[in-house]
Amino acid sequence: MNSNVLVLDPKARDRVGEDRELRSRGPVARVDLLGLEAWAISHPAYLKRLLTDDRVSKDARRHYPDFEQTVQRWPLWLWIAVENMFTAYGTDHRALRRLVGPAFNHRRTKAMRPVIQTITDRLLAKMLAKEKAGELVDLRADFAHQLPMDVIHHLMGMPREWQEAMAEPVGKVFDTSLDMGAALQNGEALKALLARFVEYKRAHPGDDLTSDLIRARDGEMRLSEQQLVDTLLLVFSAGYETTVGLIVNTNRNLLEHPRQLEIVRRNPEELMGAAVQETLRRDASVAVLPLRYATEPIDLPEISVRIGQGEPILAAYSAAGRHPAVFDQPDVFDVLRPDSSSHLAFGHGAHMCLGAPLATEEAKIASTSFHKAFPDAVIAVDTDELVPVESIVSNSLQELPIARESAMKRRRAA
Repeated sequence: MNSNVLVLDPKARDRVGEDRELRSRGPVARVDLLGLEAWAISHPAYLKRLLTDDRVSKDARRHYPDFEQTVQRWPLWLWIAVENMFTAYGTDHRALRRLVGPAFNHRRTKAMRPVIQTITDRLLAKMLAKEKAGELVDLRADFAHQLPMDVIHHLMGMPREWQEAMAEPVGKVFDTSLDMGAALQNGEALKALLARFVEYKRAHPGDDLTSDLIRARDGEMRLSEQQLVDTLLLVFSAGYETTVGLIVNTNRNLLEHPRQLEIVRRNPEELMGAAVQETLRRDASVAVLPLRYATEPIDLPEISVRIGQGEPILAAYSAAGRHPAVFDQPDVFDVLRPDSSSHLAFGHGAHMCLGAPLATEEAKIASTSFHKAFPDAVIAVDTDELVPVESIVSNSLQELPIARESAMKRRRAA
């Protein structure tokens, strides 16, 4: 292994330290991503530049010479093998984005607010009952895990009997500790499950995104069956795990920084949104996003780097969010930071996340409501006991146990 190549930890045991090391190697550096070498872009200026460069593609089939070999041996094969707007390029990407875009426009997002609030209130009532019964409440499992799932299922018109079957395989898409066999099995099982769901929705159409996509597929939009299934996979994975991470990370930051939480409480309508934006900057839910490819050589002479034609490019969002050349005291969580919303956590350019407004709205409503329901909540374990999810891609915690401060004091006294 070339010593100049940074090997990314599949279990992400020290995300902050690893990102610091990546930045120290320059704006653009070589990394090993589960055995695949790529150029990781950690400086926001270079990231913006390459994310808007027409010479950078997400279509591995067209622009990655090692595509066939990689999908047979690389555990993250599904990230480059799907056929949807995530991997599309140029006019193909624009056409697919137009199909999904209306589901996430401002009007739809605004209309979803009461739905999000209703789901939030129901989950918080269950959490309060669990806490009253003396059980430990896990903010991830009991709240952040369920809320985005229910929102996405509402958008997709998915009955509850399908929902739990989807949760585990979608979550495993982000698990980079899986070996190739397990990753292949999970990806195929998930796509088969979604294909069966499409058949169900053909027989039971409704006013939802899935039915809209089926009508496009069966009409004159020339959307292939594979593109239909893979687009549903994209909506699920992008709308679920990443929003889970955003809710967990936002509330971890607030609970770990009580002075910041107190500032937010003075004006939650205005400042909870700021806390969400600062979390996206400081602790991006998607740490890195595989992959893009140079359609021709790209020269960056000012840093003596040439990205060769067909070479993979990795967007390093979490490293960019804490870049000291752009953000003052980047490790500090500051809800009053004036430039926190200039983060790139949702991407940039043509492939910027369509669901960004919905995800931030979910996190804002969820966090505001949680702190009203649990006004004296604290993290129920020492923070060094919090364990990150085992994923190079996803940046969150496996658990976030919480308790009331008064109960913790009684427990310590006993």
